Amino acid sequence: MEKDYHVLSKKGAWGDQGDGTYVNPILPGDYSDPDAIRVGDDYYAISSTLHCSPGMAVLHSKDLVNWSMIGHVVQDLTSIGPEYNYDRMNRYGRGVWAGAIRFHKDKYWVYFFTPDEGLFMSTATDPAGPWEPLHRVWEVAGWDDCCPFWDDDGQGYLVATHFAGNYNIHLIKLSEDGKELLHDSARIIHQYKGSEANKLYKINGTYYFFHSEVRAREGVEARDVMMLRSEHIYGPYEEKEIIHTHGKEIDREPNQGGLVQTVSGDWYFISHQGSGAHEGRPLHLLPVTWVDGWPIIGEDTDGDGVGEMVWGGRKPMNGHPATVLSTSDDFDRDDLKPYWEWNHQPRADKWSLTERPGYLRLHACQPIDKDNFFAVCNILSQRTFRTVHNEATAKLEMGGMADGQEAGLCHFAKTYCTIGVQQLNGIRILKFNNSGTVIWGPKLTGTDLWLRSIWNMDGISRFEYSVDGMQFDSFGDAYQLSWGHYRGDRVGVYSFNGESEQGYIDVDQFGYEVRGVDKE
Repeated sequence: MEKDYHVLSKKGAWGDQGDGTYVNPILPGDYSDPDAIRVGDDYYAISSTLHCSPGMAVLHSKDLVNWSMIGHVVQDLTSIGPEYNYDRMNRYGRGVWAGAIRFHKDKYWVYFFTPDEGLFMSTATDPAGPWEPLHRVWEVAGWDDCCPFWDDDGQGYLVATHFAGNYNIHLIKLSEDGKELLHDSARIIHQYKGSEANKLYKINGTYYFFHSEVRAREGVEARDVMMLRSEHIYGPYEEKEIIHTHGKEIDREPNQGGLVQTVSGDWYFISHQGSGAHEGRPLHLLPVTWVDGWPIIGEDTDGDGVGEMVWGGRKPMNGHPATVLSTSDDFDRDDLKPYWEWNHQPRADKWSLTERPGYLRLHACQPIDKDNFFAVCNILSQRTFRTVHNEATAKLEMGGMADGQEAGLCHFAKTYCTIGVQQLNGIRILKFNNSGTVIWGPKLTGTDLWLRSIWNMDGISRFEYSVDGMQFDSFGDAYQLSWGHYRGDRVGVYSFNGESEQGYIDVDQFGYEVRGVDKE
């Protein structure tokens, strides 16, 4: 019997099903604004990270279905600007927006805009890093969604949207080294409401300009995915819609993404779902069929020449290990694993993996606003997922705490929720805080504390604690994971002191276990 992939997806299935098929999403977490390329038989993708540091995530796959994070392009967000630093934390929802990755002259190139500081680029010989120090190509505000392109004659171009300028899309030549824009060459090649998600390709001698835009359909605005094509880079271009989108309730608007061709010649589209939820904007894989020289994304189910969302199918290739979402970190490395990211740029002298080898030491920072969790620096977190069962557990050692200090396990996006410990007058007390609504728990007399958050498909988290790692007790109220600042929920650890710079905790372990639906 043929699988109903949409039903499987609604039940919580995702990714590699172990039988030669896959279900969308292929990654059920916040991998927003993807772009992807193939180099040899390896696939690489990037994903926007906004106010999280390190910035611009880099992923790797051998089969387009199973992906793992391998690094980041931007190691220090303050190389973009001072508002990203721990003493300002003023770029929620801004920062590293959508970009593009390309392979040119034996190097990997990534370009992206921030909406406030301008156009940036970097290169690397290995996509896992190290990446060259970030270079600002253009100091400007109000631009986004860029993509570099090098033509057969070696001339480079950049396509980008001036969203502050009526969503005009510009094509601008690049200097030979790719580090400057030749502004005198700029031309507007397209304009429509909400035009963005730009990509530029040359396939079989024809230029293809991919983008999305907002159009009215039956009285309701929706984001349509469009393709322009021409025999000449400056046009004139023909235009065609290549996949229908139907909004949050039906397909959550797949749009931002990139076309990629497999070694065998098949084409696919890596995309996110544009309507965010508590898991963010998850990653999807859709087949591409070429009809009369147009790439049709998904499946043309009604014969109108435009694709529709596809929720699964046969994998592009077999024989590669399945994605493992579950993570367990005992902090025995000299650097953090790639799935960890800080909220804005952290204070370097307030955390360490070497002061006590095998532990993450988080010294207490004094927030720039003591009553605002979003002003707490050095919050270390990772993406949460929308699966049937999720369980995140942190083991803390509290012997180094000082009066006024609070530390623990947190969720945050638009809202926040913490389960932790606060020390007052030498006494440590369990504390639950749901966006300012506080519940106090028992005194904690030992030095070890385990904190746990458990949630499922609906994103409603319930919290537990233990003083021996064996018996866990419920504590606090249920908390709805949220979407905010263009980010899905994050789960992680925090430490701050509203009264001084004193105290620290040691994080011994952080485990995140994920369980999916049974394979059919």
